[in-house]
Amino acid sequence: METAKQKDRRHRIEEAAYAVLDEKGYKGASMLDIARRAGCSNETLYRWYGNKQTLFASLVTADATAAKARLEKSIEEDGDTIEELRLLGPLLLERVTGRRATVLNRAAAGDVYHTGTLGGVINQSGKDLITPLVERLVQVGLDRRLLHRSNSSEIAEMFLTVLIADTQMQRVVGAMPELTEAQKEDRTDRACTVIQNLYGA
Repeated sequence: METAKQKDRRHRIEEAAYAVLDEKGYKGASMLDIARRAGCSNETLYRWYGNKQTLFASLVTADATAAKARLEKSIEEDGDTIEELRLLGPLLLERVTGRRATVLNRAAAGDVYHTGTLGGVINQSGKDLITPLVERLVQVGLDRRLLHRSNSSEIAEMFLTVLIADTQMQRVVGAMPELTEAQKEDRTDRACTVIQNLYGA
């Protein structure tokens, strides 16, 4: 179990890694740059993470773990399914289009011809994490007859498609600025309206 000092150091390393990635890109980011930015030794960084790929993969895992906790908390609320999706939408958009997500996705693109490992890690902690959680929430709505005419997989896919569309890719290539809270809510309202019209009781 980590001590408070170790947690603080890990947090500083993670913040430094995001900052260096954002400034220099995947190829330009070095363990030494990150260590200097975090105020720790290069030896500590290599001892804790081994190499650059493992460090960035750990950022993906840490981000996914935090996102899963937030999403599960939202899903556990025993309310109307559409309203729960409305609460969940902005969290999902932040998870896939926020600054951290965009920095990591760009890093994965830069790693394609190097190790090719980050893309798989992001996919596992992204779609493989989010889709089952949304399906779980939708299934509750189906069981309670708040939704009908389909199954949880189809409804979840429709919600995510309308909600996210191509914003993730546009963020990665720099064609779209980070979504504002109002934009996240607008996209969520649009997705919820589609689900209500197509599958609402």
